[in-house]
Amino acid sequence: MMAKYGYGIDIGGTAVKMGLFTETGELLEKWDIRTDVSESGIHIIPSIAKSVSDNIERHTLDRKNILGIGMGVPGCVLEGGFCTCVNLGWNNYPAPGTLRSLTGLEVRCANDANCAALGEAWLGSGKGHKDVVMITLGTGVGGGIILNGKIHTGIHGAAGELGHIPVNPRETRLCNCGNRGCLEMYTSANGNVRLAMDYLQEVDTPSPLRTAERINSKLCWDLAIAGDPVAVEIARRFSDYLGMGLAMIANIIDPEAIIIGGGVSRTGEPLRAMVESYFRKYAFHAVRNIDISIAQLGNDAGIYGCVKMLLD
Repeated sequence: MMAKYGYGIDIGGTAVKMGLFTETGELLEKWDIRTDVSESGIHIIPSIAKSVSDNIERHTLDRKNILGIGMGVPGCVLEGGFCTCVNLGWNNYPAPGTLRSLTGLEVRCANDANCAALGEAWLGSGKGHKDVVMITLGTGVGGGIILNGKIHTGIHGAAGELGHIPVNPRETRLCNCGNRGCLEMYTSANGNVRLAMDYLQEVDTPSPLRTAERINSKLCWDLAIAGDPVAVEIARRFSDYLGMGLAMIANIIDPEAIIIGGGVSRTGEPLRAMVESYFRKYAFHAVRNIDISIAQLGNDAGIYGCVKMLLD
């Protein structure tokens, strides 16, 4: 039997991560190219097509043995493969169809957070599970829902927008989505800083946070782990919100596992354990013991998930 190959493509606002895989999920090579967002992003897909074609030639691959290209995009993918990605300049742009015509290969496309969730469910922290929820804590909060081993997109392609679960009805400030009190406002990297600034105004307790040149999420968690009482309270509030949001999700979906990813998750076990304690507090008793873990594949989760789409 000849080996089969697939390409995983994860499009970001500044770089496109690319990987060549075997059908068993072995990553043979990864690289990236610049995301050219000029002229409404019209050059992005042709650049990807050229990079894939160059890779095929360099490895002398027989196109009959290439399963295709899986592609994750930072936005919505509607039925028919039309993509709307504000950061790329795409508005109902037929990205997968364009890539298919330029390469002659099968192309599957999905939201990038959904692809990352699929990757983690396949060969990361969710390996062995069919029903998985992944939440990503970065500049914002995103996520993906995997049901019976496949991405659940919803009717409008918006399933997995976990960052916009309302968790604070008393919030007066607006979220970027236009609503108030969304989970993203408290548990993203920016939300973590917002919690810190709010609490520093509430109390006069001494803390290294007061003299820090720049407060960020990592500093808050580092100080909390070190025992600074102000940082501990900020971490507690962060974990309370996140635990509540994850409990809401679990009560509805009842997944086998919940995975926490994104830059903030690099805090690791201290964050996971504290979030888990609040999750157990809020979750319905039947779902209270769901496994909660930190993502394992890091920034490569998306390209793994993109290849898994081809296998499905």
